[in-house]
Amino acid sequence: MQAMPSVALRQVAVTVSDVDTALGFYRDVLTLEFLFHAGPGLAFLDAGGVRLMLSTPQGAGEVGCNSVLYFSVRDIVATFEACVTRGATAERAPALAAQMPDHALWIGFLRDPDGNLVGLMEEVRGSISPGG
Repeated sequence: MQAMPSVALRQVAVTVSDVDTALGFYRDVLTLEFLFHAGPGLAFLDAGGVRLMLSTPQGAGEVGCNSVLYFSVRDIVATFEACVTRGATAERAPALAAQMPDHALWIGFLRDPDGNLVGLMEEVRGSISPGG
């Protein structure tokens, strides 16, 4: 049996109603690095080495119902509060999602301007509280 080549996530597409409005959210609220536009209906950002493609509906999919993006952050409480201050809609404040033997997983949720769910997550090692 032939070995499977390594597989890595490189790009995620999010369907939005207005690329410029969505770009403002992902660039200015979540502070992702803008990469480039590819025509009027496409914009690309960098999310820690994974490219995020924002596009308007192109024959399939419905705005706000296609994706859940999870972003790993260092201080989930501070990041969540900063995103809400910059205009994100809070869906669920950061809370302990799972306690593993060596770390705790904290997750909080925001909504982008089209209602797409955006998750923030932090794996906390050594203590149960995030950010420390």
